[in-house]
Amino acid sequence: MDEFCTVNLTVRYLTKKWTLLIILELFKGNNHIRRFSELKDRLPEITAKVLSERLKELEVEGIISKNINATIVPIRSEYTLTESGIELMEVVRGVKYWALKWKIENLPCDSQECEFCKL
Repeated sequence: MDEFCTVNLTVRYLTKKWTLLIILELFKGNNHIRRFSELKDRLPEITAKVLSERLKELEVEGIISKNINATIVPIRSEYTLTESGIELMEVVRGVKYWALKWKIENLPCDSQECEFCKL
């Protein structure tokens, strides 16, 4: 496969460990917004270093945006899905429907409208 192929380039960053789960947690947030600490709490097995790296990568790709509120102490960083990130969730929803149709087992997500992932 050509290293500059659109699919190859996209898969390269979307398939990094934790990336899609971070996007999903942002999607589930109020107005698709979460603070760093909220993401860390929702994904307890991720290290702060990896979370920080993935958030920077997603920001560079335009999937999320970062807002820093320096008017309060401690300073708060909030992350939100961009229009691109919200649209990406339709692809994730499509993958879920595909998995359900072809009977790929995932007991917590046995319905089309999962209460856990909000898809």
